[in-house]
Amino acid sequence: MATLSYAARDSRTMLRRNLKKALRYPSLTLTVVIMPIAMLLLFNYVFGSALGTGISGLPTGSGEYIDYLAPGIILMAATSGALTTAISVCADKTEGIVNRFRTMPISRASFLTGHVVGSVIQTMVSIALVTGVALLMGFRPNATPVEWLAAAGLLALLTLALTWVSAGIGLVAKNVETASNIPMPLTFLPFLGSAIVPTESMPAGLRWFAEYQPFTPVIETLRGLWLGTGTGSSAAIALAWCAGLSLVGYLWARRTFKTGAKR
Repeated sequence: MATLSYAARDSRTMLRRNLKKALRYPSLTLTVVIMPIAMLLLFNYVFGSALGTGISGLPTGSGEYIDYLAPGIILMAATSGALTTAISVCADKTEGIVNRFRTMPISRASFLTGHVVGSVIQTMVSIALVTGVALLMGFRPNATPVEWLAAAGLLALLTLALTWVSAGIGLVAKNVETASNIPMPLTFLPFLGSAIVPTESMPAGLRWFAEYQPFTPVIETLRGLWLGTGTGSSAAIALAWCAGLSLVGYLWARRTFKTGAKR
């Protein structure tokens, strides 16, 4: 119990450090918010009329396309948050702070825990802001409070999974530039899913990839919860992806950190 108590105390200290650092240097957090908002504006107001017309169940014009678009772009805020984690962890590593922490009598797990929990909090705030902008643009979900909580929980699980993976990337990256580039495909992978258009409209090869990549079931689950279209098997698949990515990312980041401690 004493060991767990010390680990929790040290993790809280690291969490406060990372949150204060984020407040002092808000540029990364702003980037997580600005990019999805820019995509919302671009696809809804520039491409919405053309794309919305081809989606089954949506009337002509861009007025209702925002209902289809918003869940995918809101998820993009979660993937964008992965960049901040990789950059922050790599910056601490390259600046020598990690080595300093390793010489101190603190829990080894607290460094990664502080980064991960802090990044999840920052990303969830960003998701809330992007959701607010989508509502101002005309996004009109008919979800119940329970369905809103379920959607928030799914986004939190996905954010946690991507954050652990990004922490591992930050530990193996040689510099901050590399750490910022490696997670970049995660940011745009939703576009190769059902974020912008249904997978049925894609060519056969791309459609297969879109349907079986991890973000499509998450997007479809969010649509089902927010718009009342039903989640089907997407919810179970989405949770399985989140759990699997979380486990792999956690084990990878922990092993990488421990391996670095032995060098």
